[in-house]
Order: sequence, then C-alpha cells, then structure tokens
Amino acid sequence: MPWSNQNGNGGGGPWGGGDKNNGSNGDNGGPWGNGPKRPSNGGGNQPPDLEDIIRQGQDRLRKAIPGGGGRGTNGAFIVLLILGALVLYAMQAFYQVDTDERAVELLFGKPKQELSQPGLHFHFWPIETVEKVKIVEKQVAIGAGTSRSGSTGLMLSGDQNIVDVQFAVLYSVISPQDYLFNVSRPDDVVRQVSESAMREIVGRRPAQDVFRDNRAAIAEDVRTSMQTTLDSYGAGIQVNTVSIEDAAPPREVADAFEEVQRAEQDEDRFREEANQYSNQKLGAARGEAAQIREEASGYATRVVQEAQGEAARFISIYEQYKLAPEVTRKRLFLETMEGVLRDSNKIIMDKNGNGVVPYLPLPEVQNRRTDGGNN
Repeated sequence: MPWSNQNGNGGGGPWGGGDKNNGSNGDNGGPWGNGPKRPSNGGGNQPPDLEDIIRQGQDRLRKAIPGGGGRGTNGAFIVLLILGALVLYAMQAFYQVDTDERAVELLFGKPKQELSQPGLHFHFWPIETVEKVKIVEKQVAIGAGTSRSGSTGLMLSGDQNIVDVQFAVLYSVISPQDYLFNVSRPDDVVRQVSESAMREIVGRRPAQDVFRDNRAAIAEDVRTSMQTTLDSYGAGIQVNTVSIEDAAPPREVADAFEEVQRAEQDEDRFREEANQYSNQKLGAARGEAAQIREEASGYATRVVQEAQGEAARFISIYEQYKLAPEVTRKRLFLETMEGVLRDSNKIIMDKNGNGVVPYLPLPEVQNRRTDGGNN
C-alpha cells in the first residue's frame, strides 16, 4: 500500500508511527498514536489490507444475487432487464374481451376464422395482433340538422315536393371479420347507405305517404333496400329496425303545406259527410223498396190464393151441376140475383108498368134505412 513502510523507514501510515528501532522519535506516529500493525512473517501486529476488505464485500454481493449475479452489479441489472421485458411481453400477449365484444386475431395481418369470445386470451405478439368489435346494437340518426357527412334530411318526393325526413337506423354486427376488413369505416357506410335508400324510396312516393299515410311501409322498404346493399358489400352488418321519427315540409314553405293539409282535411270531411248522406238516403230507399216488394208479394199471394179458391169453388159447383143441372142452374140464378139486388134501389111494378105502391117515397125510406144502419 502507499502508506506501508516498504523501505523499512520510519515513515508510518495514517494510523502507525515510525519504527522506534530506527532511532526516530515516538511522537512521529499518526494523529492517534500508533495504529494497528500488519502481521509480518517475523511476528508482530500489522494493519489489514484494504483490497482484501473490498474483495470480501464483492463475494458477499455475488452470493446475495441469484445465479451468482454475473460480474458485480452488471448481473443484477441484466436480471431486472429480463424481468421487465417479460412483464411487457405479457402485457402485450394477453388481452381481455368484454361481454359486448368479439375479437379477431391476425397472424401476419391475415385474420383467423375463429372468434375470441369474452374472457382472457393469449396470442403470440408481435407476429399476432388483435382487433376488437362491439357487437351491441348501434344507432345512427339522420336528419334533425346537418349530419357529420354534411347532408340533411331534405328529400324530393315522387310528386315533386320537398320533405324533411328524420329517421333512425338500428343495426348490429353479425360478422366481425367482414365488418373489420371488407369495408372502410363501416359506420359511415351505414349512414350513407341509409340516406341513399331513404331518398330512393321517398322519391317513388307522394309526399302525403311520407307525412301520414304510409310511414310503416316506407320504413320497411328502406330496411330491405339497406340490407340488400350492405350484403352486396359484405359488410357483416344486420339492419334491425328503421323508424321514421318525423316528416315535415321545410320551414320556408311550412305555411303553404299547412294550408294544403287543412284543405285536404276539409275535403275528407266533406266527402265523409256526403257518404253519410248518401248512405242514409240509400238505406231509406232500400227500405221502401223492400217494403213495396213485400206488399207486392203479399198481394200476389192473396190474389193467387183467392183465384185458386174461386177456381176450387167453381169446380165444386160444376161437380154438383153435373149431378143436378136444373136445380143447380136455378140456385145459381137466385144467388146471382140476390147478390145483384141486395144493394140496389128496387121498385116493384106489375105487368102494366104500374107500381104496387105508386106514391110511396121509396128513396126517402131507403135513405132513412141507410142512416139508421149507420147509426
């Protein structure tokens, strides 16, 4: 060491003093007097070597680090670096799929056919990557202002009227692979396809159908057209519902449309009143016609039955006439004369034309008899 007495001189180290045998003064030691002495071959106390102390500390550090620690602290740093790399790799290799999601693993950018269901999964990162898709029902709203694509709900109907249609589309993902890789920005594609389908269907129909009469049929036609278009794109999307929330004319012509609506309502009201009046008159006429038909039928039945009765009576008389012609002829004559003379004014006269009672006021007697019968 630098402070060791290599030459046997009296110059001591920081703790030791000079050798008394060399004639030096004992006060030439260190500040604390004579320090520890290194053992020597010749015996006696010598100070310990500092290199031995450092070497022993390094040996203890190697034993404390697993695997011996390499060379000093470099081994510990390498171990910590490896552990950190393993943690980072595990964070990239393991992924979590939520209940409302499905995941698609890609091997060198090519999607696999299998879907990752909800739960914890492992993949060989970085040669494999993961894309996640929400499978819950999504909604896109059109109209009610300007959409993100810059278009509005203003559309031209089949009768050349402008209508402002507000509608919503509910859709869900049924094929995550197609949804992710067949179309670019599939949500924007749904918006654009819905606007195009609605404009096409509205352009075929009059504005009145959109306003009141046939909204449900229009919504169903739009849904069918959207599904056909998305299937042709292979978008992996299913359109669940299309609902027309509101349809109104533009604000600039709203008053004119309201006037037209009121006129159409008045027309419907007048037509309904006319139908009611027509039904009332037609019902009464049909009732009277039915009554007349019933009366005519009753009259025809009565006349036919009377005629049949008279015919039967005549046949019965004829049968009696064949049995006794003279008696029957006389009886018929008497009955006929009785019927003729019963209600007629009669004056009895003799052969010479003189009345039996020439001055009797027969008309007055007859009138009195008739008045008496009425009373």
